[in-house]
Amino acid sequence: MKPLYITAISAHTGAKPWQVENCIDLFAEGCTVPFISRYRKEKTGGLDDVAVASIRHWADVYDEMEKRKGTILATISEAGKLTPELQAAIENCLVSSELEDLYLPYRPKRKTRATVAAAKGLEPLADLLWTLKARDPLAAARPFVKGEVASVEDALAGARDIIAERIAETAPIREHQREAFRLRRIVSKATKAAGSSPDAAKYRSYFDWNYPLARVPSHNLLAVLRAENEGFLSVRIDADPERSAGKIYYDFCKEHGYPSTRELEGEIRSAIDDSFKRLIAPSIEGEVIREAKEKADIASIDVFGENLRQLLLAAPVGEKRVLAIDPGFRTGCKVVCLDAQGRLLHHSVIFPHPPVSKKIQAMTEVADLVEQYDIEVIAIGDGTAGRETEDFVRRIGLPESVRIFSVSEDGASVYSASDIGREEFPLEDVTVRGAVSIGRRLMDPLSELVKIDPKSLGIGQYQHDVDQGLLREKLDFTVEHCVNSVGVNLNTASPYLLRYVAGIGPSLAESIVRYRAENGPFASRQELLKVPRLGAKAFEQSAGFLRIRGAENPLDGSAVHPERYALVGRMASDLGVSVKELVGNESLCAKIEPARYVGGDVGLPTVTDILRELVKPGLDPRAAAEEFSFSEEIHEIEDVVVGMELPGIVTNITAFGAFVDIGIHEDGLIHVSQLGRKAPRASRGVTDATPDCHSTACPWNLSDLRLRQKVRVKVLSVDLDRRRIGLKLIS
Repeated sequence: MKPLYITAISAHTGAKPWQVENCIDLFAEGCTVPFISRYRKEKTGGLDDVAVASIRHWADVYDEMEKRKGTILATISEAGKLTPELQAAIENCLVSSELEDLYLPYRPKRKTRATVAAAKGLEPLADLLWTLKARDPLAAARPFVKGEVASVEDALAGARDIIAERIAETAPIREHQREAFRLRRIVSKATKAAGSSPDAAKYRSYFDWNYPLARVPSHNLLAVLRAENEGFLSVRIDADPERSAGKIYYDFCKEHGYPSTRELEGEIRSAIDDSFKRLIAPSIEGEVIREAKEKADIASIDVFGENLRQLLLAAPVGEKRVLAIDPGFRTGCKVVCLDAQGRLLHHSVIFPHPPVSKKIQAMTEVADLVEQYDIEVIAIGDGTAGRETEDFVRRIGLPESVRIFSVSEDGASVYSASDIGREEFPLEDVTVRGAVSIGRRLMDPLSELVKIDPKSLGIGQYQHDVDQGLLREKLDFTVEHCVNSVGVNLNTASPYLLRYVAGIGPSLAESIVRYRAENGPFASRQELLKVPRLGAKAFEQSAGFLRIRGAENPLDGSAVHPERYALVGRMASDLGVSVKELVGNESLCAKIEPARYVGGDVGLPTVTDILRELVKPGLDPRAAAEEFSFSEEIHEIEDVVVGMELPGIVTNITAFGAFVDIGIHEDGLIHVSQLGRKAPRASRGVTDATPDCHSTACPWNLSDLRLRQKVRVKVLSVDLDRRRIGLKLIS
């Protein structure tokens, strides 16, 4: 990649040029982001996977720009208009809008007023006006009155059209206008359609709205643009035509000189006014709004990605025997029993709620199933009848050792009807599949949720309005990050989980599962090389993220890469013990001097990572799952009273606040302005003498919250008509 692009990527990402260059070299070798960030820290200077992914993103952007430059240069060259200066300007360009500005005058044009005028032979007249040689425009125009040009006025009008287009295609003018538009306000007004459609009511706050474009919050901009697409709003930038046209005229005169007559000045000013209103303003307005939307997209996508990360890394209960319930009223509650590996053992339907109300029979069946299958945990979906079903189960009188959890149902119905759901349970109906998904996502959220499109998980904001390519890139990266940071059990993982392991992908994931089915569990990581079409590069990229529990070599169950097994062998040998004795022995690991093992391509970061892994091999970074109960005081929104303090679970985080399930059918909203206060710093282990510490409490912010986090909130408002609840975060 050209040094020009290396420098630009360094500026975008904050990485040093040598780090960028090394990452790009590793990409060229077929290395993945997780592998580079985990096992090539010496080459990247310890960049994390977010930084490495950012470098990859910008490298792809500039690769595409380089291809675009090739197309542009070829087109201009074929037209015989490529000069050394223009070629240098194009080759050194780093901003796509500036690149397109340079190309604009040479781009093959559709029919425009200027091309029509040129076809009538009026370009020489436009040149006379453009170069200020026509002191008397009327006299200069008379020789052009012939053929399709009926009058002097027609000739001058055509010449002005040509000048207007030239002005609109002048790169410095366009860039200055961009800067000016970026500093203006974006304005929205209600359309006639808004007054006649009930669907427009949700956009009422934008019916007469404006905001500085440079500072508009992402959720506001996306809402306004969605309403515009639906026909309820008209959206524009409040540009100043008079001031803008004056600036263009001043720049024109700096380059060409001032017109020598009022008549000539009038023609130039008229052409500039027309150029701004007809050509520049609509074009630049669209560009800067798209530019602002790109920023809003990124902000919204970042929120979505962070929410997904939190959801995927939610606390698992682990390999427990689970009874899962997909609640319902009229159709009953679907019950399934799963073994510790998530295999379906039993399914049935109970009817503890109206209209059927076979409560005693349902209690007996649940109690019998808990005993028969030695159930350890119960997972209850949080959708329709979820709260009522949880209350019912808690009243059965089950053994205290049986823990009860409320589990998000978001996406369970999508999984049930998906190809994956049908493939896993071809003989069961969608209700059984949904209940199984609820139970499995309690056991291991990551393993189960990778089977569902993240856009079906009820997180994020305006997900259908943002750039879908960027959204997919972010979500894929997030899933890949989570899977590889946790690690995958090679002998139990589904192909849907394996495909996200670095270097694997869907095809190899299927091959691994097929090999496992035909040959039994993998005995070692090295056996992966026997999988059809899994070559040395795929092995290099994936092996460190795949775990084999109980393998002959304990390192196969850790995050130590096989390429470093010999190094660990040296460490063990130097201590006079076997590798088996060293792995997991903290006191032995503490005796190892890291500096002794630094050398060649092995630096201190790699040695430090190995030692950390040897102490706690294969450690799951996720927390342990905790039980939770809603308040017994409320079951419907009508029970909620202003001033109540209630327990809740965070269900979604957006740029404007967090939604919280408080145990009824409507989630409440903690607006960003109502995030409450943290405990004083001193009570959190920081002394009052610490700089920037005060005796007053410190405010929370959204980054302190996590999806599925247990919180305590205070009710600020209840709107029964709109079914809305306003909350304040307490703790």
